[in-house]
Amino acid sequence: MSKPFLSIIIPAHNEAQRLPIALEQVRQFLARQDYQSEVIVVENASTDKTLEIARSWEGRLPGLRVLTLEQPGKGGAVRVGMLAAEGEYRFMADADFSMPAAEISRFLPPELMNTAVAIGSRETPGSKRIGEPLYRHLVGRVFNTMVRWLVLPGLQDSQCGFKCFREDAAEAAFSRQTLTGWSFDVEVLAIARELGFGIREVPVTWAFDRGSRVQVLKDSVRMARDLWIIRGNVRRGLYSATKV
Repeated sequence: MSKPFLSIIIPAHNEAQRLPIALEQVRQFLARQDYQSEVIVVENASTDKTLEIARSWEGRLPGLRVLTLEQPGKGGAVRVGMLAAEGEYRFMADADFSMPAAEISRFLPPELMNTAVAIGSRETPGSKRIGEPLYRHLVGRVFNTMVRWLVLPGLQDSQCGFKCFREDAAEAAFSRQTLTGWSFDVEVLAIARELGFGIREVPVTWAFDRGSRVQVLKDSVRMARDLWIIRGNVRRGLYSATKV
């Protein structure tokens, strides 16, 4: 098999309900493309039938690989998937697929050229939010303000769950990743920037999923703490040195 142009990585913890819908969207999208692709589902510590359901798709979705981890944590699952992927471009996607799968093309050549890291944005011109409660939006903006002040100046939306890394950027950034919780993508973007990879925001259409696993107050406190850890690591040069 030739090297895939695109790898799609989907972390899946207790996603028995949403995963089949996501995989069907991905199947339909990839069926319309003329390039080689693969899909990697990383199941980690599920207590429902996520693993069974993922494996049932192995004969229905060409290029599907199912990996398993014993530890929970979205960041850990994405890291494993990114480093196991073989694609020239590696796209991480939430299992709820709150962004239309057709918009994956916006992150890739030829629609987007010469970009090492492309991140979905719900704040840049051309983006659209659907159905998000006001309080969730406000909490998200407060957190992003902290992200910009402490770690990633200039980025309007670091937390959208859809991001694409060119092969070299993915391997460099995710091999240095240390956080496995919700803040992992801020760390990965900080690492990429420290290593000199350009980051570009891509406007997306994003629909709020009421089944979201984020616990706003509890997770916000933990993520704020993580920002100081990331900031300290950047200042000490830990990310730009040898692999941690």
